[in-house]
Amino acid sequence: MDLLNSIIDILGNASFWVAVLRIATPLIFGTLGVLLCERAGVLNLGIEGIMVAGAFAGWLTVYAGGSLWLGVLVAAITGAAFGLLHAWLTVGLALSQHVAGLGITMLATALSYYGYRVSFPKVNTPPTVTPFAPMDWLPIPVFDAQTPPTLLALALVPLIAWLLYRTPIGLAVRMVGENPQAAEGQGVSVAVVRTGAIVAGSALMGVAGSFLTLSAFNAFFFNMINGRGWICVALVVFAAWQPGKALVGALLFAFFDALQLRLQQSGDAVLPYQFYLMLPYVLSIVALILVARRATYPQALMKPYRKGER
Repeated sequence: MDLLNSIIDILGNASFWVAVLRIATPLIFGTLGVLLCERAGVLNLGIEGIMVAGAFAGWLTVYAGGSLWLGVLVAAITGAAFGLLHAWLTVGLALSQHVAGLGITMLATALSYYGYRVSFPKVNTPPTVTPFAPMDWLPIPVFDAQTPPTLLALALVPLIAWLLYRTPIGLAVRMVGENPQAAEGQGVSVAVVRTGAIVAGSALMGVAGSFLTLSAFNAFFFNMINGRGWICVALVVFAAWQPGKALVGALLFAFFDALQLRLQQSGDAVLPYQFYLMLPYVLSIVALILVARRATYPQALMKPYRKGER
């Protein structure tokens, strides 16, 4: 009963829902980025490293005197650059998408950590910047405690859904992800569409990383991504490659994560803290299993395509 009462008290606190939306924001950006790549038929396992690079590049830009939105833009450009490299490896050279993605993750992470050490060789405490301020002028509870990038993430969900299902570009992206041969027969360049989707998706991954250093925190430190990229890959499967469900999945994981943090802090907690730590992952895995069995994935996902092949 003590545990149940603690949960009820937590759910009735507005700060809990503020935390849920804040935790979900980088997952929304990252999941939408992965979704764009996979809708075009390319698995992008470089997300973990791209998020690290975006977090570092955005933060360093602001630390050097740039504006916060310039930092977000630089993070997006950094992500797009790694996306272009990933596209060259997987689309241009038709290499293994698994190997290329993991290689991008290791390269982007190593370059970011190296850049940090070179930029701050004698610093033990991470330097800080002034992050985005909460939108306390917004007359909507919970949202008034969020920062502008959170609204951007939420706005991108219907925008990408509209792009995928209501525009010729979205149709082309879905075609090359389902049947690249048919797309080629209709005069669609599979290489161009896949490359564009990967670059755009990777840019969103970079923005996801920058949220952590420019909104959630005010500094860059090692291991701050902490597996969020891999969670985004799983959330795309949970969402059945649909933007609306991707938002639900990100909020669901954030809900469990925020809940376990507060249960650990509760004086009424009767279980070991490790139980609360694993709670969001276990519940997410269960939800993933229940949903993924009925999910319809893009038929050309992870299948390299060479022009003219049948």
